[in-house]
Amino acid sequence: MYNINRVIKKLTPHRSAAELFKYFSNEKDCVFLDSSLVNGLGRYSIIGVRPYLKLVKDDHGFFINEQKVSELSFEEYLKKYLSEHKDQNKSGLPMLSGAIGYFSYEYGRKLMEIPSHKENLVMIPDAVLVFYDMYIIEDCHEKKTFLVANGITEDAEKLIESVEKRLTEVLLEKEQVADGSFNIEITPNFKKEEYKQAVDEMIRYIIEGDIYITNMTQQLEVKSNKKPLDVFYDLRENNPSPFGGYMDYGDFQIVCASPERFLKMKKGHVNTRPIKGTRKRGETLEEDLLMRNELKNSEKDKSELLMIVDLERNDLNRVCKPGSVKVTELFTVEEYATVFHLVSDIEGVLQENKTIMDLLEATFPGGSITGAPKYRAMEIIDELENNRRNLYTGSIGYLTLDGDCDFNIVIRTALHKDGMYYLGVGGGITAESDLEFEYEETLQKAKAVLEAMK
Repeated sequence: MYNINRVIKKLTPHRSAAELFKYFSNEKDCVFLDSSLVNGLGRYSIIGVRPYLKLVKDDHGFFINEQKVSELSFEEYLKKYLSEHKDQNKSGLPMLSGAIGYFSYEYGRKLMEIPSHKENLVMIPDAVLVFYDMYIIEDCHEKKTFLVANGITEDAEKLIESVEKRLTEVLLEKEQVADGSFNIEITPNFKKEEYKQAVDEMIRYIIEGDIYITNMTQQLEVKSNKKPLDVFYDLRENNPSPFGGYMDYGDFQIVCASPERFLKMKKGHVNTRPIKGTRKRGETLEEDLLMRNELKNSEKDKSELLMIVDLERNDLNRVCKPGSVKVTELFTVEEYATVFHLVSDIEGVLQENKTIMDLLEATFPGGSITGAPKYRAMEIIDELENNRRNLYTGSIGYLTLDGDCDFNIVIRTALHKDGMYYLGVGGGITAESDLEFEYEETLQKAKAVLEAMK
């Protein structure tokens, strides 16, 4: 471990992470994991500042701080680093040291050794993890914000002093607000009838017994002159989510408002929370209640979720203690700004000889966005979807040096590069799926992110 001389300081008076991030968003590789929907799931928001170690895996190889490495793979290096730099966290905060980043769907596809015959709409690395010297962490329930400095890039006391000084100075600055509205041009990678035909092909695979359930995605290429950071702030205000975030890696940016947790581990206790089943919010209270009850009582959506719960249980059983994997919630309706979702929760206890990386390798990508059986479903996804998914349906989150992690499923997320936004939207397909309904559901899921781009 580095010679850590850590300092943790409560920020007084309290200022939200969302407000503070505006002052750090231009810094190199600065990231924000945002719990804008403060509920039982979304409690902490985390800003990573002062990167000291950046790990990147892409088609060209593995890079540490932009230098190519050939003697170790991304996975080998990460396992070695986590093993040699173990830390302890008795603070009550979710993380004091570790990395924030993402694993794309393509990372998972390659992990499972599934070939792809499709092209990417946009090129970004398969995985990026950045270790930060400093974290700004807000407890959104308690309305408290903490500065955590580890003393790796600079003396911890001096780093906290410089951040506090900066925050005092920016209080005097006039905040810039995005003006006006923006026109957007949307180019889907499927025509409507083509998408419905692909769904029909998936249903045929289900009827023939190849798979029980799968997930079908279309991708929207969106031209908008609105800045990604402005899109993010509008999205978090109008469509708050427990697992949102903003990541700026220089030549591309990620704007996320995900409602779905993929994996959380705290002191060896693991849980995953798959979503299957969606209805739009009603225009009136009566219509809203009608849509909620329709989802709650839908046998099709419940059977869909049940199949994914079974898959997730099997995945967790590969690395969890025998008998520890349990379904703690089965059919819960969660409400968001534009949709209702049907969710379940599965928990387990990690085996003592297993690590975060073992857990990720056993479960990634999440079953709710692949289908079951996972390998065959992913083969069919590559056959019938028009492009590679890239970041979409991967995971964004953090892993800590004391062995914990929290990752989302990348949905309701726009990837911005070279002036274009890329937005994936999809849904679960079963033998009972209605072609028109499945297509319309994808548009409903795109609604909040597209509105934020305008």
